[in-house]
Amino acid sequence: MTRLPAEGRCRATIDAVLPNVDDGRYPLKRIVGERVAIEAHCYADGHDRLRAMLLWQIVADRQVADRQVADRQVADRRVADPEADVGEVYEVEMTADVDDVWRADFLPRVPGLYQYAVLAWVDPFDSWRHDLERRDDVQDIRVALSVGAALIEGAADRAASGDAESLRSWSAGLRTAANDPRSDGGRLKTMALDTGRTELARRHADRRFATRRDYTLIVDRKRAEFSAWYELFPRSSAVQPGRHGSFRDVEEQLPELARMGFDVLYFPPIHPIGRVNRKGVNNALAAAPTDVGSPWAIGATEGGHKAILPALGGFEDFHRLVARAAELGIEIALDLAFQCAPDHPYVTAHPQWFRRRPDGSVQYAENPPKKYQDIYPFDFESADWPALWRELKSVVDFWIDQGIKIFRVDNPHTKALGFWQWLIDAVKREHADVIFLAEAFTRPKLMLGLAKLGFTQSYTYFTWRNSKRELTSYFIELSTGPSREFYRPNLWPNTPDILPEPLQSGLRPVFAARLVLAATLSGNYGIYGPTYELLESAARESGSEEYLDSEKYQLRHWPLHRPDSLRSLITRVNRARRENPALQSNQELRFCTIDNDQVIAYWKRDAASGNVVLTVVNLDPLHVQSGWLELDLERLQLDPRMEFQVHDLLSDQRYLWRGPRNYVSLDPQRMPAHVLRLRRRQRRENDFDYFL
Repeated sequence: MTRLPAEGRCRATIDAVLPNVDDGRYPLKRIVGERVAIEAHCYADGHDRLRAMLLWQIVADRQVADRQVADRQVADRRVADPEADVGEVYEVEMTADVDDVWRADFLPRVPGLYQYAVLAWVDPFDSWRHDLERRDDVQDIRVALSVGAALIEGAADRAASGDAESLRSWSAGLRTAANDPRSDGGRLKTMALDTGRTELARRHADRRFATRRDYTLIVDRKRAEFSAWYELFPRSSAVQPGRHGSFRDVEEQLPELARMGFDVLYFPPIHPIGRVNRKGVNNALAAAPTDVGSPWAIGATEGGHKAILPALGGFEDFHRLVARAAELGIEIALDLAFQCAPDHPYVTAHPQWFRRRPDGSVQYAENPPKKYQDIYPFDFESADWPALWRELKSVVDFWIDQGIKIFRVDNPHTKALGFWQWLIDAVKREHADVIFLAEAFTRPKLMLGLAKLGFTQSYTYFTWRNSKRELTSYFIELSTGPSREFYRPNLWPNTPDILPEPLQSGLRPVFAARLVLAATLSGNYGIYGPTYELLESAARESGSEEYLDSEKYQLRHWPLHRPDSLRSLITRVNRARRENPALQSNQELRFCTIDNDQVIAYWKRDAASGNVVLTVVNLDPLHVQSGWLELDLERLQLDPRMEFQVHDLLSDQRYLWRGPRNYVSLDPQRMPAHVLRLRRRQRRENDFDYFL
């Protein structure tokens, strides 16, 4: 016989809760101060009244939450308790439309892991009250009052002492009035439908037969949504050619990086570099005695993942660098590469953590035809995997203790996915402000899967999306598809591993256009800084995306103040991002029709401020391209009869436009892009304000 359900009296159905990620299997992601709007499709059989409630709470360590609350900046009076204590459950009544769609929202003020639930139930008290409102017969009203008195008595039993006393008094009054032959129907209904006492009874509703759906939410700090990354190798930061750079050399560059508008400075691994199987210049198998090796070949006699390459300096120098960067509004991000050089201390101390070849030697990393003889990957199927997991988490904990809160994770798709889910959850429960960037250029579903597991930001295919059609379709997918609820793109036009074919042209308009695209299509972007500033374009060989004389294998010297540097343009682009909230998130991105396939146009809007920025880019690096651009004036709330101003934040030029169609022309030799802030005319002639 088929088993009965645990409780068959739950009549409410919660058909869907939106938005969600795989029906709640994975958490939504939001930013501190971003309202979480929840929609639930709830209904029940019959004509009884339904109620629905949105419940939410913070799940975190008390000490961590206290530290977060101290930095609270956003105020909202619509939640039960603005302090939002950890573990305290807050409730928001949901409201419904005629199609059984129930809505409510709440505002998270601190980073952390949140839980929320939709609760729906057939409410006897609301049903009774609704039924009573429609009754006219006095005898029916008297009977109904007796029923209501019993329901109110039940609410009193569920209430605390103060409310219970008031409810019992109301219940007794209804019983007395119902039995008083002098009471007319109007007076009886007025007593029963008392608004103040009704709310008191509803506060203590009978929820025994409620249906519940539970979900989780990750709330990150603002930098998870808006950041400008600059990558450099500290060992190549020396002013003198040929000298090994240090943290002190990097510290000298910090003021200029801050002036340029970068807020994240990312280092490849800073640990001791293995000497066994060390790679030479341009990935040569045989290294010369003076070759410095690849920073991703981590570990030597000086230590492993918790040590610093001595040539860079000591921990005192590192702490000084982190502190100085923070003073300038810059965070240091470290590379988290879970792999070892053959002479890493782990290889000797924990041989069981590595896979063996038939001859007994440790299997080095391979991605055929690529071979990495200087790197041993961990074996995540090792029988000793619990100890391996705990040790790797201790590496993250160690660097958090050194002041690091941002990690770029190297090739996470080549490690066990379950490990990342566990690690990120464990770390963020203890340090909710930590950010993990997934450096994974792999299959689409795997990239999305890593984001679902908890990675804060993700690399994208932007590096290989070049045509108007490719860019448009890809970013429509990212900005409007299901992934927008959990996948935060971080756009990089180049990396130490990737010199894309268009950049190999060495053409300045290509570098400028790709910079503007990356910085305006996403709230998060980054550049492999020195190479991008100086238009580095030489590939190791034809058909390769590897840099010639790659900094991964040798020291380089970068004359960053060279006259042809892109530094001035980069500074203007970052200033535009900082001054315009529309460019600081991915909340609303819309592509515009323009009658030229070599020109792409799109706008972004910030809902809170009304700030709108329109970006237009010439994708042809050689020729002037022009066309008629169409704006959706209704969506932008622009009067088609009124002139409005577009202010180019790159050139500081201003243009007057009117109506939905306007002409644009871009000469790539001068500037291949417009970044236009929309302004509309105020009442005073020739006075303009931000678009609202």
